[in-house]
Amino acid sequence: MRGMRIASIIAAGGLVLSAAACGEAPDEDNNAGSGGEQYTACMVTDVGGIDDKSFNASAWKGLEEAKAQNDNVNIKYVASKAEADYEPNLTQYVNQDCDFILAVGGLMSDATKKIAEANPDQQFGIVDANPGVANVYPMEFDTAQAGFLAGYVAAGMSESGKVGTYGGMKIPPVTIFMDGFVDGVAHYNQAKSANVQALGWNKETQNGSFTNDFIKQDEGKKVSDALVAQGADIIMPVAGGAGLGTTGAAKASGGKYNTIWVDVDGCESTPDCSAIITTVVKNIPGAVKDAVLKAAGGEKLNAEEGFVGTLANDGVSLAPYHEFDSKVPAELKAEVDKLKADIAAGTVTVTSAAQPK
Repeated sequence: MRGMRIASIIAAGGLVLSAAACGEAPDEDNNAGSGGEQYTACMVTDVGGIDDKSFNASAWKGLEEAKAQNDNVNIKYVASKAEADYEPNLTQYVNQDCDFILAVGGLMSDATKKIAEANPDQQFGIVDANPGVANVYPMEFDTAQAGFLAGYVAAGMSESGKVGTYGGMKIPPVTIFMDGFVDGVAHYNQAKSANVQALGWNKETQNGSFTNDFIKQDEGKKVSDALVAQGADIIMPVAGGAGLGTTGAAKASGGKYNTIWVDVDGCESTPDCSAIITTVVKNIPGAVKDAVLKAAGGEKLNAEEGFVGTLANDGVSLAPYHEFDSKVPAELKAEVDKLKADIAAGTVTVTSAAQPK
């Protein structure tokens, strides 16, 4: 159900987003008669844009859910076109007296830290980073845990005996997925005495395949084409919108290879469901919504604790198999369910150098 809500809000989001873009406030009439004090939550996107089908879209959905639950909350966003836009966009919202300023993405960490330290009375939040500043509430996700499950599924579904993954950039919010994925493949090999190869990422050396971009779909396709040429028949892109180049090509391949999506359930956020086995989901909407509602209600957000999403608290998860449900063997499904429970209980440990500390 949560995945379906993501889809409906993202699908309808285009109309809402155009009205809210570039720092324009929603109609005051939206809150007519509420009688409460207005609380403005302002979001600065990463370069992937508001409709990246990934972490920016997820964060915006969280603000929309907060507004739906408390109509005294006003929301708006500005889209960053380049990394040089981060500081000006954050500063713009400080000057507009936003109550809560949300930065989206690990690439925004340094800019957020700088602006937050210069404005210690301003409440900030950030997704996928922890700048370690008292007025910045970090929301991070241990996606290595859910990535581990995805790697196990991929290994169990591969017919070629080779699977692959690649990233947008070599930064912790990306490599954490890849660490989990290759470890999940290794766990499958150990459990089944198999020899499935994981291409595109070496956890020990922390080196692998990257697009160096979160937007250009042709770059995503180029990297995944290379993995397919090496024999991979299941690929997990961790590259935001650039990954759509891979899911689109996989769909067009007619089953030659398939994919695993990340962040937002790919069957609810992309047109490529027929080539997406499952998704490593980050519950960014829930984390953002809860933070904004707490802050709007007068609660002090504890930056030292922040929020870390895990399998145990449903902050990360593996999405349904959708069109692959009948193709995933019952035995494999049961093994993944057992692994999920064991990881949540701590009896199976998943590690990554990029895990939230």
